[in-house]
Amino acid sequence: MSGGTPTGGVRQRCGQGYASSGDDFEDDACSPVTGSSSSSLPVVRRAQSWPDVLENVIWLVSAAFIFYFGDSRQGFLRVLWSDSRINRKAFHLGLVALIVDIGLTSCTLLLAKGSKIHCDKNEALRTIAPLLTLLGLASFCLLSYGLWPIWGFLTIALLLTLLMASMVVLPYLLFGRLRPPSSTIRTD
Repeated sequence: MSGGTPTGGVRQRCGQGYASSGDDFEDDACSPVTGSSSSSLPVVRRAQSWPDVLENVIWLVSAAFIFYFGDSRQGFLRVLWSDSRINRKAFHLGLVALIVDIGLTSCTLLLAKGSKIHCDKNEALRTIAPLLTLLGLASFCLLSYGLWPIWGFLTIALLLTLLMASMVVLPYLLFGRLRPPSSTIRTD
């Protein structure tokens, strides 16, 4: 028994690659898989389906369209750099909040990835999640307010499209493919 803590009769798992020995599901929730029992459990690899790939391509094409066409007279980056209609104070505060949000997220993920104790990874992310959420919401609101004079109501759709395109691209750029290693065994 590893001393897992049951709460309300629900088994808590600390991460993938952990399994129960079968004696008591609640007390053995965080026991690492060892020995010959691991060879009988299948290794699960989730391949991307065609709808997932198509959805990712649509987000990326939409973001490329936004970057290329901008406000139909200039490209997106040129508009951000030189357009006098942008509320610069709100725009720059939004960029600072976004950069701090991305930096904190990256630092937390890298520190959690290097942690030796698997149960602490989720706790580290849970403790900083409210701050990351508030920073993300503040940056979205400030960027929307700063860019509103150019695109109006379409600013919200534009920022959400760029957010989703970055969610497709950033995991590959920063951390490589976020797939479990081939030796990871899932028991659910």
